[in-house]
Amino acid sequence: MLPSITARRIAIVVKGYPRLSETFIAQEIQALEQRGLDLEIWSLRHPTERVVHPMHKAIRAKVSYLPEYLYEEPLRVLRGAFWSMGQKGFGTTIKAFWRDLKRDLTANRVRRLGQAFAMARELPADVRHLHVHYLHTPASVVRYAALLTGRTWTFSAHAKDIWTTPDWEKREKMDEAHWGVTCTAQGAANLQSLSRPERVSLVYHGLDLSRFPSPPESRPARDGSDPLDPLRIVSVGRAVAKKGYGDLIQALAALPPDLHWRFAHVGGGELLGSLKKQAERAGIASKVAFLGSKAQPDIIALLREADLFVLPSKEAKSGDRDGLPNVIMEAASQGLAIVATDFAGIPEFIRSGSEGELVPPGDWEALSNAVNLLARAPERRRLLGSAAFARLRRDFSMEGGIDVLEARLRAVTDNPQREPERV
Repeated sequence: MLPSITARRIAIVVKGYPRLSETFIAQEIQALEQRGLDLEIWSLRHPTERVVHPMHKAIRAKVSYLPEYLYEEPLRVLRGAFWSMGQKGFGTTIKAFWRDLKRDLTANRVRRLGQAFAMARELPADVRHLHVHYLHTPASVVRYAALLTGRTWTFSAHAKDIWTTPDWEKREKMDEAHWGVTCTAQGAANLQSLSRPERVSLVYHGLDLSRFPSPPESRPARDGSDPLDPLRIVSVGRAVAKKGYGDLIQALAALPPDLHWRFAHVGGGELLGSLKKQAERAGIASKVAFLGSKAQPDIIALLREADLFVLPSKEAKSGDRDGLPNVIMEAASQGLAIVATDFAGIPEFIRSGSEGELVPPGDWEALSNAVNLLARAPERRRLLGSAAFARLRRDFSMEGGIDVLEARLRAVTDNPQREPERV
């Protein structure tokens, strides 16, 4: 048993760090640091993007990377395994692993255990609590590491991890975690139905408006009638199935020929190549620009110059879906009119006809009609953008969510249920 520990350090565990698409995680880490919590970051994967957001540079927490693939660092994994075999929690951990493996016979399960071995051995003694983002792969690593060392752990669930993880796995993880939070009412309802409802709370990420300029005082009254000054449509998101960009390309191709527009997409993703080909086949490639991944200052500049933001999220065939995409709130921070789908957590922020226009997910014709109508109505766009900004500032600021997380993390480190054990 470790001697009495007075430090209250917390390990924040993520799947990859830093990631341009996960500003909500970086925003949370930075805010918790600013409130005096002593954090360190553990990542299951190394970064794959060359650019980072300014907030990543402002975060002071040490970052440790686990073996992304076990064969790449075999000695590190073996050292962790041999160390783990001497821990009191080893038997319990292996039993949990075998139960998981029998129900999901994949190499990924073995990788999670190997990463947990390395993490359990390498965690500093003064890290008393683990908080993990995502309830699927990262939470498996944290669960095994917590069982090995006797540490407490909590989780933040988001979107894909809720909708693609089997119920049995979510149920068992939530039963062992101290508590959890998630960022949409829909996600909270799903998790609460599998656990004691009080164990999972709805905590919106919100947006740290101090990082964003005030909305532009005015925008050009473009209505798509001038070919020399076309309407500017923008979207930000990974090119993956759940973002619905195939529907958006189809919707743009169906816009009337008398409407002059340009569309810019920001984000990486596996479907970029197929989307470019779709735009070429539809005859609109000259009007569409795929800009790739961008840092947040570049995204903000693009939002300020745009007339309309569009995000047609829907459920992917895999069951993956969005939560409440932060990019929608970022668009609202610049008073930009929004067209999105009535799906996932989006209607928890955007009420159709009030802060934006919502259409059924997967309905490209309705999407095209909504874009067409708003494109020709600059005053309507101004009213919707102003209402979205007002709702963001009133009901979705970051501070409320950080208040909850800070209080809960301080409580669990001040009153740990278990002390880390080593022999």
